[in-house]
This record gives sequence, C-alpha cells and structure tokens, in this order.
Amino acid sequence: MRVHLGSDHAGLELKAALLTWLGDHGYEPVDHGPFGYDPEDDYPVFCLRAAEAVVADQRAGVAALGVVIGGSGNGEQISANKVAGIRAALAWSYETARLAREHNDANVLAVGARLHPTGQVTEFVSTFLSTSFSGDPRHARRIEMLADYETTGRLPPLPPTTGQAQ
Repeated sequence: MRVHLGSDHAGLELKAALLTWLGDHGYEPVDHGPFGYDPEDDYPVFCLRAAEAVVADQRAGVAALGVVIGGSGNGEQISANKVAGIRAALAWSYETARLAREHNDANVLAVGARLHPTGQVTEFVSTFLSTSFSGDPRHARRIEMLADYETTGRLPPLPPTTGQAQ
C-alpha cells in the first residue's frame, strides 16, 4: 500500500520516523514535504499535496492512504479535508485511529507531533493502516451523504421524526 505523507515544521521529525517505519514494514511511503526545517513553512502546501495524491491514486485503482502531521494535527486535518474525496480524521488514541477507518472509511489520518511520542503515533498509524472499513450499511449511508453533499452542495433531507421543515 502506498502511504502519502505531508507535514509542517512541527511534524518534520515525526514524518521522518514514520517514513522509515513505513518502508521497514512493507509500505510504499511518499514524502510530499517539507524536506527541510523552516519554522515559517505553511502546512497547507504539503498536506494538500499529500491529500491530492491519495485521491489520484485511489481513482487510479492504487491502494493508498495518507498521513498528515503537525503540532496538533488540527490544521493538517482541515487542509486535507478541503480536497474532494478526502475523509481525514484526527487521531488522539488507538480507538480514534481504528474507528476512523472502521466507521468513517477515512483515507487520511492527522496526528499531532507535539501531543504524542513517536512510538504512540506509530501505533496510531499502524492501527489506521491495518483497519478496514466495516461496510456497515449505516456507516456507508452516512459516507454517501457526505460525498453527495461534497459534489452537489445539497443538504441531506431531514428525517420525518425531527418535526422541522425540510
């Protein structure tokens, strides 16, 4: 499986460690930068490229996921989610990493390098990469709602039990 990575200066060292770990564990890591330390770099530059590469690979039939890394992971997640076709999830535990794939079919994981030690993040990434989407109809339905909104801009209809106008 190909794994696209992007970060900012705060995630640079963690990204380097993950690139090595991924290669050592049979994954094909692709580094979208940064490639050197610059305390003024801008995470969207790198995270958008990683996310676009995930979508391009998936559309081409290549098994691919992504990991974006920053100080907290929040901005990186937001950046990745701006790319049509991306479902990026912020992981702060093994459970959130697992559920991101199992329930949300997330294709990009965001992590905070300043919030977790390298070993813990490596376990989040390992969990994310080794977990499959459950395929449960309720989860698939929700993902379809989001994909439809992403392409059409139409809100999903309210269920009749809400008592609110459609």
